[in-house]
Amino acid sequence: MMEMLRLARSIRERDPAKPGLLEVVLSYPGLHAVLWHRLSHAVYRAGWRGLARFISHIARMLTGIEIHPGAKIGQRLFIDHGMGVVIGETATIGDDVTIYHGVTLGGLSLKPGKRHPDVLDGATLGAGAQVLGPITVGLGAKVGANSVVVSDVCDHTTVVGIPARSPKDCEEDTTFGYGLPARTGADPLGEELAALRADVAALRARVEGMRGAA
Repeated sequence: MMEMLRLARSIRERDPAKPGLLEVVLSYPGLHAVLWHRLSHAVYRAGWRGLARFISHIARMLTGIEIHPGAKIGQRLFIDHGMGVVIGETATIGDDVTIYHGVTLGGLSLKPGKRHPDVLDGATLGAGAQVLGPITVGLGAKVGANSVVVSDVCDHTTVVGIPARSPKDCEEDTTFGYGLPARTGADPLGEELAALRADVAALRARVEGMRGAA
């Protein structure tokens, strides 16, 4: 009960909608998913893995959030909206992390062992972000909406795009709620494509010059 109240108060402080405490307790699937996970994780650690998976299955049906009972979750996790969130078995999540809907903490290998990401304290994962493999999202880092992250993200860094990387001139302390940088037009993939187009145009000019010289 005390953990539920602490989590509900934390959600109230971080949700711009500023819901009432009772509203959070009764109507926020992110809170319910974390509490169900506490139960399934305890059962999982006790060695009753089949029962633990059944508990997490019930939680997924009720909340739309799938958290493997083996995942390790810190304090005051805020899963906002939550539908479609998937957190894998060997994932670890620190304190005061914010995760929006559609996020996956997934693996890239079928081999046993560490396969899923570590998300450190204070990180934010924007809607639809795919964080894949045994990588680390650093302290206070932000992953933009719909980004695909397959390598480590440094502390207090914002990354966006596919594959995710830090946009140029991004001011790390000014970001929107979904982990997107406030700088207008922050699109590292688009910038790379523009550079490739410039290179192709230069090569074409060189070829035409060689043809003229011949």
